[in-house]
Amino acid sequence: MAVGRSAALKVDWSKIGTSLGLKGQTAAALQAFKKRNDEARRKVHLLSDQAQTVDFQHYRDILKNQSVVDEIENHFKQFKPASYDVGRQIKAIETFEKQAVKSAEETKGKVDMELRDLEKTLKNIEEARPFEDLTVDEVVAAQPDIDKRTEQLVSKGRWKVPGYQEKFGNLSVL
Repeated sequence: MAVGRSAALKVDWSKIGTSLGLKGQTAAALQAFKKRNDEARRKVHLLSDQAQTVDFQHYRDILKNQSVVDEIENHFKQFKPASYDVGRQIKAIETFEKQAVKSAEETKGKVDMELRDLEKTLKNIEEARPFEDLTVDEVVAAQPDIDKRTEQLVSKGRWKVPGYQEKFGNLSVL
């Protein structure tokens, strides 16, 4: 317990937020935790300063029923606080923490890969020639399906692209 107390006293709360680069909700949650920690530390200090013994003789002098005081004193002497093994909970927390870190690293990798793809796409868009400057051969080379679809339509005797007039209107009046 003393080791935990000395470690808690050595925490520099101001450096935690700045060194980890915490912002927004995470920084607010850290401040709330610090406030709860300070309040708990203050309460522990106040309670440790109070007397921790019970004056049963005082109660014997005040109360008429001595057997009640004797019974309470007997229970008080026999009382042993329960001790809990928190090792299992700590292991569960550590396992969860490892899984969270692993998941965060995987997500970071996916995001980095997607960013690289987006940067590559953006670079292609910026370096692309205007649509007006493209030739039919260049468009067919980039998208071979266009040439195949055109051959199918011509072989069936269809010279009009389906849906063209609905989308762009009839330009024969011009």
